[in-house]
Amino acid sequence: MRAVGPGGRDAAYDTEVLSGPLGARIDLAVKRGPARRREMLDLVRPYLAAVEARVKRDLPVARRVIYHLIEQRPDDELVDGERLVKVVTAAAEPSKRIRKGLRWYADLPFRDELPPDLYRLRRADMVPVTHIDDIVWVDGKLRVTGFAYLAGLSVRSRRFNWATVVLRGPRWLPPVRMRTRRVLAPEATHGAREPGCNYDWSGFTAELSPFPLRWRGAVRGVVSAVRRRMRHRPSVPDTTTWRAEIVFWSRGARAIGLLRGSSIGRPERPAGLKLKPGWWVRPVWTSDRALQVVLQPNRAELTGVSVDGERLELKISLPGRSVTKGHARLGGHRIAADFTPSEGGTEVVVGLAVSALVQEKDGRRLWVEPKGDPAASVMLADLVETRTPVGDREITVLGDRRDRVVVSAHRIRPVITSAVWEGSALILRGHYPDAPGARTLTLRHRSGLSYQLPMERSGEEFTVRVEPSAMDRFGEAVPLSSGTWNMSSRHPSGEIVPLRMDHAALQGLDEEPRTLGGHTYRMISTRFDVPVVTVEEARPADERGVAGTHVLRRVFYPAQRSEPLNDATVYVVNDGRLYADSVRAIYEERLRRGDDREHIWVVKDGAFVPPGGATVVRAGSREHHAALARSRHIVTNSFLPIWFRAREDQVVLQTWHGTPAKHIGNDQSHMNRDPRPPIWHRQAAEVRGWDLLLSQSPWATPVLRKAFGYKGEILESGLPRNDVLNSPDREELAAAVRERLGLIEGKRVVLYAPTWRDYDRKNAMVKLDLAKARETLGADHEILVRAHPMQAAPAVPDIARDVTTYPDIAELLLIADVLVTDYSSVMFDFVCTGRPIVFYGYDMAKYANKRGLYLDLAEQAPGPVLSTSADVIDALRSIDEVAASHADRYESFRATYAPRDDGKATARVVDQLFS
Repeated sequence: MRAVGPGGRDAAYDTEVLSGPLGARIDLAVKRGPARRREMLDLVRPYLAAVEARVKRDLPVARRVIYHLIEQRPDDELVDGERLVKVVTAAAEPSKRIRKGLRWYADLPFRDELPPDLYRLRRADMVPVTHIDDIVWVDGKLRVTGFAYLAGLSVRSRRFNWATVVLRGPRWLPPVRMRTRRVLAPEATHGAREPGCNYDWSGFTAELSPFPLRWRGAVRGVVSAVRRRMRHRPSVPDTTTWRAEIVFWSRGARAIGLLRGSSIGRPERPAGLKLKPGWWVRPVWTSDRALQVVLQPNRAELTGVSVDGERLELKISLPGRSVTKGHARLGGHRIAADFTPSEGGTEVVVGLAVSALVQEKDGRRLWVEPKGDPAASVMLADLVETRTPVGDREITVLGDRRDRVVVSAHRIRPVITSAVWEGSALILRGHYPDAPGARTLTLRHRSGLSYQLPMERSGEEFTVRVEPSAMDRFGEAVPLSSGTWNMSSRHPSGEIVPLRMDHAALQGLDEEPRTLGGHTYRMISTRFDVPVVTVEEARPADERGVAGTHVLRRVFYPAQRSEPLNDATVYVVNDGRLYADSVRAIYEERLRRGDDREHIWVVKDGAFVPPGGATVVRAGSREHHAALARSRHIVTNSFLPIWFRAREDQVVLQTWHGTPAKHIGNDQSHMNRDPRPPIWHRQAAEVRGWDLLLSQSPWATPVLRKAFGYKGEILESGLPRNDVLNSPDREELAAAVRERLGLIEGKRVVLYAPTWRDYDRKNAMVKLDLAKARETLGADHEILVRAHPMQAAPAVPDIARDVTTYPDIAELLLIADVLVTDYSSVMFDFVCTGRPIVFYGYDMAKYANKRGLYLDLAEQAPGPVLSTSADVIDALRSIDEVAASHADRYESFRATYAPRDDGKATARVVDQLFS
């Protein structure tokens, strides 16, 4: 409130404060309990009392209601009651609207008690949701396709449903109304953020002839020329810009809003139309994703590019202007230029030093500024783009999405000139004039997951074959997971070099979706020339979006819970992402015993195919909801979906994913806040449904019980996932894992498996000095790096092996001769092997302070606890002596924390639950 100052000084300022930052702070204070609410009321009321009534009247409806309550209701009712909480909670949801006569009102709490005018929707509340699916030129007309609706106001048919796209330019120019009609757009309903609304007929198609823009632009050009002549300056062709708005009427509600939002791909780079030499009509996107249409003259056009030794020479034409003086600009740098009048205009020559250009990191736009004229952006026009190699770098002169010239210098990049689907394979071909040698293309997901694909090179050309539905993951074929996959290549120097699309190939790029094996794939050029592969699961229409999941959770799932139970078991590991952990061990034990009851695995994104003929259901699907509602047994290693509620006759086995070394559940500091955070309530509801919880040891039992607030049965069986470490067949199993990883028999395997940091999750750095470790340990060691799935995926150099995405860590423990870890629960699993452990606690004091640890590693750890990478490497070099010096503590640790990991834990669990 000190930052805001007193109220009533300026109406615009008060409007911004009340609808923006102050409103958000009030919402937060309301949720934080009575003490914070009382403090908020004392601070805010004086400010509100000084604000003009008309300012409060014109605020968004939820703000009007909240401020009315603060000013009119007594403290006790607002502090200790639920009035403010109910309004703030309801306002956070997408708007629900009620019509009375010809007027619309917000469906917020206490409508029957407060003045109706508070709830009436005004222009500030009628902001439409818009989206553009396509922008193309058809027969010389611009066609814009998309959808627009008011959140919470269904648009189920064409009746009483009109829309018009309007282009508004300078104030005194009449607007241009595009010919608009409503069309069916069910994707609007699927992508909506609110359930229970139907926006199928919110789609629109609008067409524009360039003629209305031409004559309006001509009129503006005449007016601009007269003004410049009156100031004794020559006339200059000018750009005229129109912003695109949509005006629509639906069921008595009228709304006006900017056309915003674009689908990725072709709509991001709409083409321009050449009206006559030097004049274009271009649809463009602003930085805030709003659509504009510009009538643009090419005042300066690039006519030639050449590199002669240390000089890059750019030739530019200024048609229709005779100029002798001026200069050029490259980005923000002013540079000299030679202006020479010629027939029909002026020729400009700009010289740039190659040595200076190659030091630049970003591309810069090229401008010319004739003396006495405003600056003109240089356009590419009909000139072919150029890429000139200079050593291992290249200087490029390219056009951007608006055809403006951009000059840049960078590492030579692979440029895709063709992307063609051949059956299930995407074939990428392109140009890469870098030094010869082996290269790979890296497909990288924003989660950090990546795949390496060989790049076949022939001279300066390359070819890459991508099988998105069958990517190789340690010898197993899996589809690309949902999301966006970026493309890059690693240069021998270690630099990551991004791939780009050839601009000449963009017009013919096939961006249509391909459905293969339950996934839909698209090869797209986004942000103009950045190639990506997008992936999403192919889902039926009634399962898409918030509306689909709302019906599944609120209608279908409750109905299925009333049906009789089936004698089936559902298996879930990490929300369906893995076939691993104790859940896998229990399933395979039941198969070994010949249990022919129905087995159902929940699989997310096609991540795996379980062996043994189990039924597979897609996570989030109708079948998933039905399976959890009607299966007698559910076996999981983590929390189940938030919508799941266990039935009285269901049995939920929670195996959890290891004995915790760090604080979990209610023992975390944020779980003790007042009021309780949402995750606390979710955990409490989840834990009430557990029937049996597995524990690795008598030490772990009270820790788990307290952390989860669990009052049910706990089975101290040991962890089934660790049985493989003591299996009679472990040597044969280990040999199969080594073969799968391509490891040479006889080498000592060092596995580095750190846990994740709550406070530094985006850090992808490998803290262990891998280069020094490789140099010190020599070629008779294999170093494996296993990052935690909740930490940013690391960039592991070739001197080590990245096994972060290996499905089951138990198999990695099986082949590891030495484990390097920190505060991960993997320490409790590995001790049953008897092999040495080294603890790398470079941030142990900070971690213990922020997250908290259940044990004192310095006193109890079954191996040395070291704080530097150099000390860890020294310990690995003399690991036999280090292990011997910690033998007594190792055995004590094993007896305390893993006394029942004897290879028979799975049998004990199956006997208890299924026999």
